[in-house]
Amino acid sequence: MAKKSKIAKDRQRREVVARHAERRHELKEIIRLDPERRDEALRALQKLPRDASPTRLRNRDAVDGRPRAFNRAFGLSRIRLREMAHRGELPGVHKSSW
Repeated sequence: MAKKSKIAKDRQRREVVARHAERRHELKEIIRLDPERRDEALRALQKLPRDASPTRLRNRDAVDGRPRAFNRAFGLSRIRLREMAHRGELPGVHKSSW
């Protein structure tokens, strides 16, 4: 299980990304399309908080917050995915053996 502080920080970072997403998109479009206002838009983009960038987000296990070995299809880490598959808690998934 990840530390509670890491899980809380990740949740806070996701809120900041969501709050600034529209403004970042507008600025990126200006940078891409309008050469006259490009420098101004770049400065405005740099003034946004660092945590407003979606690249600073980390995929974490939905159950315990583990940051590594994340499976996107289920939102779980490899360990939790295997445990839940063994117990039959994931519909349509079963552990194969041969």
